[in-house]
This record gives sequence, C-alpha cells and structure tokens, in this order.
Amino acid sequence: MEVFIRRPLIEETIPSREAADMDTILYYKVEEKDEVIMYQIDFETPMAVHFIGIGGISMSGLAEILIREGFSVSGSDTKQTALTKRLESLGARIFYEQRAENIGEDVQLAVYTAAVHEDNPEYAQAVALQLPILSRAQLLGQMMKNYGHALAIAGTHGKTTTTSMVTEILLAEGLDPTVSVGGILHSIGGNIRVGGKELFVTEACEYTNSFLSFFPTMEIILNIEADHLDFFKDLEDIRRSFREFARRLPEDGLLILDGNIAAPEEITEGLTCRVVTVSHGADGDYGAAEVAYDETGRPSFTLMKKGVSCGRIRLGVLGEHNVYNALAAIGAAEALGVSMEGIRRGLEGFAGTERRFEKKGQIGDVTIIDDYAHHPQEIAATLTAAKHFPHKKLWCVFQPHTYSRTKAFLDDFARELAKADEVVLAPIYPARETDTLGVSSEDIAERIQATGVPVRCFSTFDEIETFILKNCSPGDLLITMGAGDIVKVGERLLGQ
Repeated sequence: MEVFIRRPLIEETIPSREAADMDTILYYKVEEKDEVIMYQIDFETPMAVHFIGIGGISMSGLAEILIREGFSVSGSDTKQTALTKRLESLGARIFYEQRAENIGEDVQLAVYTAAVHEDNPEYAQAVALQLPILSRAQLLGQMMKNYGHALAIAGTHGKTTTTSMVTEILLAEGLDPTVSVGGILHSIGGNIRVGGKELFVTEACEYTNSFLSFFPTMEIILNIEADHLDFFKDLEDIRRSFREFARRLPEDGLLILDGNIAAPEEITEGLTCRVVTVSHGADGDYGAAEVAYDETGRPSFTLMKKGVSCGRIRLGVLGEHNVYNALAAIGAAEALGVSMEGIRRGLEGFAGTERRFEKKGQIGDVTIIDDYAHHPQEIAATLTAAKHFPHKKLWCVFQPHTYSRTKAFLDDFARELAKADEVVLAPIYPARETDTLGVSSEDIAERIQATGVPVRCFSTFDEIETFILKNCSPGDLLITMGAGDIVKVGERLLGQ
C-alpha cells in the first residue's frame, strides 16, 4: 500500500492588506513586522471563533468541527434553522441579527461567508479590532493541515455524491474519518462527521476559486464543465482554476482524474504527484465494463483495473453517472488501504443524500423524486437515470437557478429537459443575482416546445401543484428539479 506523508507547513506571506482581494487572501497583522502572515488554526490550542453567517450548510459544519475540537464558537445569521439549533445544542452562542457588538472581547478569530462584504458591521468590527479574519474556504483549507490525509473532491458535478460514497466506504471499513459534505447524509446524521485526526474528507467547490485556499494531500477531479459563468469568464478560465487546484498537491500526493475530461494533459502537465485516471470504459487505471441495471434501476458493473477484471460492484443509488463517481471513490479508498470487501459494502449500502434523486413519497400511485440538478449535464444524468426507474410517464418540474446560468445554457437546458415526457417550468430562482439579464423560464419553454415535448410555465408553486394533481396519472414518475426551493412542490403535494 502506498503511504501518503503530510507535507511540512509553509508560512505564507503577502506584502499588504490593500494588495489582496478580500475573497482570496486572509490576513494576520504582526506588529513587529511590515508584513502579514497566513493565520493557521491549530487544534492543539483551541480559541474563541466567531462565524459571520454561521447558518449555511458548510459554515455550520466547520463550526461544529471546531466545537468538538474544544473551540469556543459564536456566530450570527438572519434566522434560526435546524442547523443553528443544532449548533446551539452543542454550546454555540448564536445571534440572529448582525451587529458590531456581537464580536465580544473574547473573540480571537472571525470567519465570514461569501455573502458577507466589507460594510458588514461584524466584519468591520473585526477589522477595527485587528482580529485575524478568514473566509469560509480559507478556514477549511487551514483546518486540513491538522489531518494526516486530506482528501478534497472537486468537479462541476457529483461532489456531494462522491464525498458521500467515500464516507460510506471508509465507515464500512471501520475507519474514523472527519467529513464535511455539502448535503445531508443520513448515515452520519447531517452534513458533518467529526472523527479522528488521521483523515479528513471534504467537497472542494470551484466557485469564486474557493478550492484554491485548500491544502489537500489527495484530490479527485470528477469533471470540468462550463458553469458559474457569473464568476468565470469561460470554460478555459474554469480549466485554469482546476489546473491551479491540482498544483496544490504535494509531491507525494495523489490526483484521481476523469480521463474523459478534454485534454487532461493540460491539467496534469508538470505535476510531480501520482496521477490515477478513471475511464468511462475498460481503459485507464479504473474503468467499468458490462454495466447493467436491476429492476429498480440500480446499476452494477465489472470493475476493471488497468484492463484486468476485479469482479462485480453493485451500487445502492441510480444512474450511470454514479458508476463513474464510484470509480473515483474506489481509487481514493484503495489508496487509503481500504479492502475491496469494505469498498463493496460501502457502495452497496450507500442509498444517496438528500436532494440527490431522493424519493420523497407517493401520492395517488405517483412517485415523487427530488433532485438538486441545476446544470444541463446534471439534468441529463438525472433524467437518464430516471429512464431505468419503473414508471409510465416521466414528468420534470424544473426551476432554473440564476439568470446568468439560464442565459448561458438556454439551448442546453431545452435539449436535456426535452428528454422527459412532460415538462413544467417554475420562474427562475435568482439566488445571489438581481439582474434578470432579459431571460426567463419562458425562453426555455419556447425551445422545448419546438422539439414537440409538452411544456407549461407557471408563475407560482400553487399553480404547479394544481396542474400536477389534475394531470399526473397512477404509475407516473414526477421529479422536482433545481437548486432553489422547488423541493417544496413535492413536499406540499405529499403534505410534508
């Protein structure tokens, strides 16, 4: 078994606060020097940390890790949620209004979410008090240095599922990982698991170049597609970001890469770490052959390692795309010394996370599924997986996510959504955006209509629910889809 050694810590400096971008560099003022030094979280010396925007799924997870490591945690957010209640039950002090006075005299470090800007009263107070200040991504990156192995799982799609697969495999093997996942994984009771100091597993998001603040010893890059074009200029800009992410690895590190990515050599050129490829066929270091589906649509495949058969693998989740997510998870698990039996148990026992082809229930013999898909490639994967699920007619209720993404992929959305038998469109969920860019769900509907697939647009969820109740028939499969709040449609139909 190959052993990965943690690289030594390197003190990082920048010349001045003004010279750096707020979202990419963190600062710690040192009075004796005309420089600022990268601040390092040390689990051996717990301190008082305040989270500005503590309620997000990632921020709350990081706060929980620190609490369980003996840190004193406070934070603020706009409203109380299940996540903030959980933190309060663990001892966190949370304010539901952001004010300067929330930064108490005992606070030694402030952490902020991406939605926080320099005019935020708590951020401004932290600056005035000359506190060390970290972004969420920077905190996560600094926390990685406290673990023997740090696995960061990246890609335009599939991060949450693959992180969850790796987690299930490690637990099936009896290992004790610390995990941060971007969804609710029922086997760990949420989005976070605090384990030992040997192994940390986390998603690594490319948006705003967050993952360039990380310090992994192992990486998975599942795919690289055009997305987040409100931040990135184009696909080449995204590829450059992933290239820089790969360069974060130490010489004795490991990169697991989808070999079907266009021009993969551009990502791996010049790397000194070991590179392992995942193939959509029998080629590459890890591949899948003879993919088949059972009566519920769950796939199995013959695992190929450098062209040699290693037996059948069965998955507990649907979709051919999950075959390739599983291959990446297998590669990481084997590098960590997990047995093939542990890999098989973990993958077969993994039933998915919330909002990833999640069965919500049935009403009138209509099965309701919810899925987080919000990019054309994700829609394609979900609807393809649905074809293997028993049903008569396939309905897709889709809520586009952000105006910029909708405008960039109008034709792609229409092409992939047209793979359903019936399409229902909700208004665009704006998320962080305010400018409509002159685009609406009706623009997608016009393109779908041209394919001959029935499509309707509604302005409210109430209208969608009424239409569904009148038109869905027993045996139909209804998927609510999108990264916004479209999940409420299915839940309200089911009386949840």
